[in-house]
Amino acid sequence: MRSIERRFKEIEAKNPYYSTYTCFALAIAGQKFTKETIRRHFNRLVDKDDYDKKDKKEVLEHLFKLSFDVEKVLEGNRK
Repeated sequence: MRSIERRFKEIEAKNPYYSTYTCFALAIAGQKFTKETIRRHFNRLVDKDDYDKKDKKEVLEHLFKLSFDVEKVLEGNRK
């Protein structure tokens, strides 16, 4: 079973200077989680200081895309 929380905690333990947002993004990258699963775990695991509340909808949409197609998201950021 793919556990976001387990993966998140492993990444966080190995990288103590990463933000919780970065750990979360790495935990879900390429794992094909549903929007609901991402949203639920995001609210529980990511510190509210790691993102601007007004941008939350866009942040969650980006994370959903990252969960399905890492290469496409990275390619889009290189342009």
